[in-house]
Amino acid sequence: MENVHLINLSSYNRPVVVEDKKKEYVAYGEDNNYYQYLIDNFINSTTNNASINGISQLIYGKGVDALDSSTKTEEYAALKSIFNNECLRKICLDLKLLGEASFQVIYQNNKVVKAEHFPRQTLRPEKMIDGNIRAYYYSPDWANMKKSDKPDRIAAFGFGNQTEPEIKIVKRYVSGYDYICPVDYAGSLAYAELESEISDYLINDVQCGFSGTKVVNFNNGVPERDKQLQVKNDVMNKLTGSMGEKVIIAFNNNAESKTTIDDVPLNYAPAHYEYLSNEAAKKIMVGHRVTSPLLLGIRDDNNGLGNNADEIRTASLLFQNTTIRPYQDLIVDCMDSILAVNDISLKLYFVTLQPLEFIDTENAVTKEAKEEETGVKLAAVPTDVANALIDLGEDEDLENWDLVDERKVDYDQEETLDKMIGLASTGSARPNSKSEQDKDIGDLRFKVRYQYAPLRSDSESRDFCVKMAAAGKIYRKEDIISMENKVVNAGWGANGANTYSIWFYKGGGSCRHFWMRKTYMAKGVNPDAKNPRAEVSVNEAKAEGLKPVKNDSKVAKRTRDQVNRGFLQPKNFKTPRSKGV
Repeated sequence: MENVHLINLSSYNRPVVVEDKKKEYVAYGEDNNYYQYLIDNFINSTTNNASINGISQLIYGKGVDALDSSTKTEEYAALKSIFNNECLRKICLDLKLLGEASFQVIYQNNKVVKAEHFPRQTLRPEKMIDGNIRAYYYSPDWANMKKSDKPDRIAAFGFGNQTEPEIKIVKRYVSGYDYICPVDYAGSLAYAELESEISDYLINDVQCGFSGTKVVNFNNGVPERDKQLQVKNDVMNKLTGSMGEKVIIAFNNNAESKTTIDDVPLNYAPAHYEYLSNEAAKKIMVGHRVTSPLLLGIRDDNNGLGNNADEIRTASLLFQNTTIRPYQDLIVDCMDSILAVNDISLKLYFVTLQPLEFIDTENAVTKEAKEEETGVKLAAVPTDVANALIDLGEDEDLENWDLVDERKVDYDQEETLDKMIGLASTGSARPNSKSEQDKDIGDLRFKVRYQYAPLRSDSESRDFCVKMAAAGKIYRKEDIISMENKVVNAGWGANGANTYSIWFYKGGGSCRHFWMRKTYMAKGVNPDAKNPRAEVSVNEAKAEGLKPVKNDSKVAKRTRDQVNRGFLQPKNFKTPRSKGV
């Protein structure tokens, strides 16, 4: 029976951690080569390969970004210097394929200068001391390491002297596995191996199978070996060409002992192998928690590209939240730990590959919340700043105040007006005043506010202008000026800066809005019948004859009416109205 061979599927899919008293490190697998078993199943199993590749690509998405990148520019630059995209792609693949991934953290002057990918399969953990893994041992080829070879010891992150490289491991917590975390698809490894064996068997059957269709018998004795080969070659040359059918040549002592051919048939062989292949593929995808094969570019008979958009959207949301996001959180937490050495704190997230329409943002109110929920880097639109400014504003419906003057702040004309309400342009306001431009004159109280004008927008208007016009509120000068330290339209500042003065330039270059100054006088100030100033007309108020408030002329001008339409350099505007104002 030595010529009969059976295919036995390996029972090696259960990882074993082995401690050897003679060694300082812990072996992974009975032959310390379990990682290679995982890699082999990744290479040889079609479905397993597609699942791991697809999931690792979704984990990486479009790389790592930060919600507060615009406000913490130096820290964000340090992030990009320490972690590069190629490194993070490898980390995502290792984490999915091997169950763990590793950074090599490099120091200079006790600060982290680089965090590079380190192949996880080349590392073995040192035996624990007080429940801590203090180091990892490195060998490029553990399977072929000789007894005389000594692996290199590398300190674990936080257990070195911050001068030599350290190893930071990214891994999940699995109860009972303190040294090395098993892969999350461990339950499907037997099916990945089955799929690989089926593939190898079918290929071998096609290439090397017993497939002769003609038998030529020579029944006049069995000649010497050399003579047999000569006869065989003569027959093949005459009966077949280079693409001819296969022929079996047999030499027999007589006709009664001629060669016979016996088959060992497998009934319904095509259906049998199709069932095994489909079953293996389904179990592998279950092991990887794939909610729909289409998410990974895998299409089966039950998944078309027709009217199943809602199903795909639901599957995408579920897959993102149950499979992809947990991996991303593991990597982000690890990166946070590394950055903390340099006192860097950023709100990191992965930019997703998922279509934005597949992501539920209904409960995400702010731009930051939407970025964190979607994993999509949103443009630094002024919506949040508009909200902040709107919160500082007052409703124009002022019950106890009369509007006594409303005009653009055009001081070329106002210099000629001798009879205007006089309001202080410098100094501090009275204790009961809210703005330095507010003024008490005798028994009269005045306050000056500004409104974003005109109170209209259209399809070409920028988000900031739409919100400001819709709010219709009035603002103190101080509140408007304070917004110049906030991002209004990223890149609209001088030389592409993210901040600029909305007091001067409103919604940005070529904006069609301006600030309207509105002057109010309090009603019923000191309502005493004996007081001759108890009631005052608007004309009496204007008759005070004080100098008008001084603001820069750019306040009242639309940005598009300023030099170069508010840009540093002249623009070639082909249309009479600039888009996006």
